[in-house]
This record gives sequence, structure tokens and C-alpha cells, in this order.
Amino acid sequence: MNSPMDQNNAPTTETKRAPRSQRLRFGIAAAVVAAAAVGGTVTAFAVNNNDGQSAVTTTSAAAGVKATGAGAEGRLFTKKGDIVDADGKKVVLTGVNWFGFETETFAPHGLWTRSWESMLDQMAKQGFNTLRLPYSNEMFKSSSKPNGIDFHKNPDLKGLTAQQLMDKIVKGATDRGMRVILDQHRPDQYSQSELWYSQKLTEEQWQDDWVKLAKRYQNNDRVIGADLHNEPRGQATWGDGNPKTDWRLAATKAGNAIHKVNKNWLIFVEGTDRHKNEQFWWGGDLQGVKKYPVKLDEPNKVVYSAHDYGPGVYNQNWFTAKDFPKNMPAIWEKHWAYIKKQNIAPLLLGEFGGRKTAGNSSEAVWQNALMDYLKKNQISYTYWTWNPDSGDTGGVLKNDWKTIDQNKMKMLAKYQTPLLEPKKGK
Repeated sequence: MNSPMDQNNAPTTETKRAPRSQRLRFGIAAAVVAAAAVGGTVTAFAVNNNDGQSAVTTTSAAAGVKATGAGAEGRLFTKKGDIVDADGKKVVLTGVNWFGFETETFAPHGLWTRSWESMLDQMAKQGFNTLRLPYSNEMFKSSSKPNGIDFHKNPDLKGLTAQQLMDKIVKGATDRGMRVILDQHRPDQYSQSELWYSQKLTEEQWQDDWVKLAKRYQNNDRVIGADLHNEPRGQATWGDGNPKTDWRLAATKAGNAIHKVNKNWLIFVEGTDRHKNEQFWWGGDLQGVKKYPVKLDEPNKVVYSAHDYGPGVYNQNWFTAKDFPKNMPAIWEKHWAYIKKQNIAPLLLGEFGGRKTAGNSSEAVWQNALMDYLKKNQISYTYWTWNPDSGDTGGVLKNDWKTIDQNKMKMLAKYQTPLLEPKKGK
């Protein structure tokens, strides 16, 4: 069989971590049975020869309670706390992340064991109406060759650049009725950066890459926007006016530059990891918006985005409080949910997830309480993650990269809004 390890470049897991700690990445180290050691645990999966369609469990989101909120084709806008279409109809994004372009594979993970089309077919069948697609800026270099791909299963990907491969994934997702958010996740394949620039990526290049992407996809209305920088933290500030660290200023500048070439895009602006002396999740604190909102030249285009995780990532003190999980809504509303509840702007919970979704563990209780809260308040989300190789959260897929985690899908199906109509032939 043809294995991704023949490429001499093994895929990696992605691991979330709490404030102040490092995000670790672990290699997968065998051709047929691959193991990823994360936090003292080992996960093994086999790379199969077939495309695995018979092994795919299809827990359809249609079995869950669907909310309205697909909206119509075309440009999207913001109106108070909602994303709306051109007719003013509310649009609610209920999607998933699929990572890999930001790693050394320069391609979405899992293509070493099945085709990219079967992966997107399965995503759409599960009812995800939005795909958040992480990438690294290194991906756009000519030296960044896609790898970790079984080209027998993906013959149409052979010889493509990473950008051309992204074109395939974006078109494939949108053809199936999904909207796409592009996410600048890392400056390079190795690690995330606190700020939107790094030693290897200038601020100018970061912005130029966004402008190029905005031009590239301007004719596809289902590519709806830019998640400008993943999880600002550490040195990142909000509203202090320092051009080297003020994330609000940088987001404003980049958003305006994007709109000069593509006025259709929504601009997704994540939080930082702190407000004053209080720390929170990376990218999760949006308290600064109250006093210092992002104001773009193009009106009605800002969507704020937060990340929030559970005790499986880091056991924050609120998970052990006597009134858990009843204490959680107040915490969410303090840090990010107030933006939606007070009709300041729309909100996307761009990342949340965990391994346990059923039973009485604090992680399962937390995830279900959060899903209920999102549904009650009609907050958009993209779940982390589709991939099973996210070190401390796992994914919607199990470790064989084919079978759906039934418990996760049961939880997510409680709150999903419809996809757009598939394009002809899909």
C-alpha cells in the first residue's frame, strides 16, 4: 500500500494548552499503525487500503433538532448581535474545524487514509454548514509541498501546490453547501505565535497574504470571511494604542485592507488571553470590546470570535466549583457571550471541544452545558475538531479517520442549522 510515511514527512497531532503553557506537537511514527503520545496516553489507528465508506457511521444531523438560520446565497452582513443575509434574514453558523494546512503536511490531515471528497461528503452529511480551515503563511511558499497524502486515493491532488490544494478543498466544501472561514492559524508549520507577526512573518506579509486570499476567493460567495489571527495572547494587548501589540489596531488595519479588494467578507476578530490582570483561554477574552470595539471603514462586517475549552485541556478552578455547571454561564457572559446577549455584535465560538461528551465527567457535563447555552442564545460555532489527531480533544471522527463518534455527534446535532443547497452534481 501507499503510505503517507513514504513521503518522509509524518503528520502531527495538534494539542491545546491552557494559559502560560506551551502547545506541544507529536509526530506519528509508523507506516501502518501510527501512534501519537499525548499527555501520557497513546492513541493508535490503522491506515486502511480502501476509502472506508462502508466503515463510516452516518449519524445524520437530521435526527437532531435543527434550528433555522441557513439564510440565502450572497453577501453576509452584521446587524446588532446577528449575522444576516442581504434580505436581513438571520444566518447561524454551526460548523467544524479541519486542520492540517498549518502543519508540515501543508494539507488537511487524514488524506493518508481516505479521499478528500469522501471526507467533505461525510462532513456535509453530518450537518455541518460551515468549515473553519486553518492554514499557516508558510503554506504559500513554493517550497511548501503538500505531503502526507495517499495519491492512490487522491490522484487529483498529485502535483498541486498547497494553495491549489486549498482551492480544491474550498470549492469542494462550498459545492456541498458549506460556508468557509479561512483561519490564519500559524505563521509557519512549527508553532503558533502570540502576535499576528513573528520573527519569520512580518506584519506586512501577514496582511498581504490576507489580501491575496480575499482576491482569490472573491467570486465564491460561500467563502465568507477571514479569521485574522488565531489565539492572540502573551504580548498581545487590546485597546492600549501600542501599534506593536494592540491586536484591535492590527485587526482594524487588516480588515480595512481586505475590504479594499473584497467587501463581501466578514472579518472575524478573536479575543486575547487576558483583560487587565485576569487570564483566560488563549483568544478567549473579549472584555476589551466594551470600551474599544473594532470599527472598520466598511460597516456591518465585524464578527467577534472566542475560544473556550474544558477540563480536558486545563482544569480551571471554575470546573471544580460547588455550583458547577450552573456557574458557567456567568463566566461565559463575562468574557465573551455578553457581546451577543447585549446585541453589540455577532459572535462565533470558533473553537471548543473535548474527548468526553457522554456520562458524568466534568468534561462531558461542561460540553453539554455549553452546547445548550449556544443553542439557547443562537450563538454560531465551529467545533474543534473534525480530526481525531487533536491531542487533548480528539475529534468528531474516531481514530480510524472514518467512524463518527456517536456521542459527540449526538451532542452537536442538538444545535445545527441547515446547509445551503448543494451545487449541481453534489
